[in-house]
Amino acid sequence: MALRRPTSPLATSPEAGPTARGPSDFERLLHSSDATQRRLAAQSLGATPGAAPALVERLHLERDARVREALFTSVGRLPGADTVRALMPLLRSEDVSLRNGAIEALSGMPEWVAPHILQMLEDADPDVRVFTVNMMSDLRHAQVPDWLHRVLLHEPHVNVVAAALDVLAEVGRAQDLAAIERVRARFPDDPFIDFAATMAAQQIGSP
Repeated sequence: MALRRPTSPLATSPEAGPTARGPSDFERLLHSSDATQRRLAAQSLGATPGAAPALVERLHLERDARVREALFTSVGRLPGADTVRALMPLLRSEDVSLRNGAIEALSGMPEWVAPHILQMLEDADPDVRVFTVNMMSDLRHAQVPDWLHRVLLHEPHVNVVAAALDVLAEVGRAQDLAAIERVRARFPDDPFIDFAATMAAQQIGSP
């Protein structure tokens, strides 16, 4: 029996027309006026190395929820430095679904995100710093506790510190309790930080 090369969703779709034959065609169809074509194009590019920037570019414009989902799914299948660089600007988006999708996608690329974490934690926008901390709750990387400690000990914005305490409550270890106590000393008159620190310590398991 002769072997057949696997085909993409668009290559076999009657909606795609006869021109969808390769990555360049699929990238063109990302901007089709037809949402079905855009969704199938996004799915087809999920196994194409180097396609992430084009997929993320479309995310900035896409309004159809199903197409967005397909775009993010395919982006998540293409981890790499170019993918991370393309996704990072979405953390500044006013669109909550875009931000959350970017955070979820980035959290699945720990090896590629790690070199950017310190830069992201020093961003001038405290919201970007909060989103970076939130991403760490699902970021499977050995340096997550160290990054969170850095936030607890040096971050000036209370919301970023509170976010770090929330994440540390999920991923922290007994040796992280000292950093939690030090953050209390940094914000001695802030009941919000005191409460978050107490909850984190209890979650980790205070001796």
